Amino acid sequence: MGTLVQDPDLLNKSGVFHDRCDAGKKLATLLRREKITENAVVCAIPSGGIPVGVEIARGLSIPFTVLVVRKLQIPWNTEAGFGSMTWDGNVYLNQALVDRLSLSGDDIARAVETTAASIRERTGLYAGYMKSLTRIAGKTVIATDDGLASGYTMLAAVRSLRGLGPGRIVVVVPTGSVSAVTLVAAETDIVLCQNLVTGPSFAVASAYEYWHDLSDSEVATQLSRVRETGFF
Repeated sequence: MGTLVQDPDLLNKSGVFHDRCDAGKKLATLLRREKITENAVVCAIPSGGIPVGVEIARGLSIPFTVLVVRKLQIPWNTEAGFGSMTWDGNVYLNQALVDRLSLSGDDIARAVETTAASIRERTGLYAGYMKSLTRIAGKTVIATDDGLASGYTMLAAVRSLRGLGPGRIVVVVPTGSVSAVTLVAAETDIVLCQNLVTGPSFAVASAYEYWHDLSDSEVATQLSRVRETGFF
């Protein structure tokens, strides 16, 4: 199990970050304090993880890349997922949830088909920011998102990243539920979660004063800040 680093002063707090950019800046400071910067590359999951990852990359002057990961949507609740699919076509199921929901093979196959189409679209959108994935062997990979709710999206990313031969994988998130952090920590070297939440309910948005779903134009603006500074 990987090492867990958190900020005890932020345990179970809400509204601890102004927005995703503020969270990324604070995570960059934490990474520098923990001396997790050498031979490192930031890998951010869109859309919410992009501004977090951009600020980490800018703050530490390290390379940046994108990890396209999409959840497999529950047929009757598309806001929730029963697993995830990664940029390289790997599918990871939350088998306990699949069993509990009594999802059929056809249900899973349809969700995989829909998610694969979304992956292809997003991979095309972010192709210019995924080139660094071919160069992460032996490096410290800093995988980030705007928070960990169930943890399965990040877990899928971590498992696919392992196949690229990184030196170590460090998951860095502003906020996370204790169950999700524990799940991810079991398969990573280090998890840094500033705002750990141990209560029975959890929402990523609760950690932020200003929260909204990012538009494609907002994501493009964030990505341009990496390109302009030459970190990518």
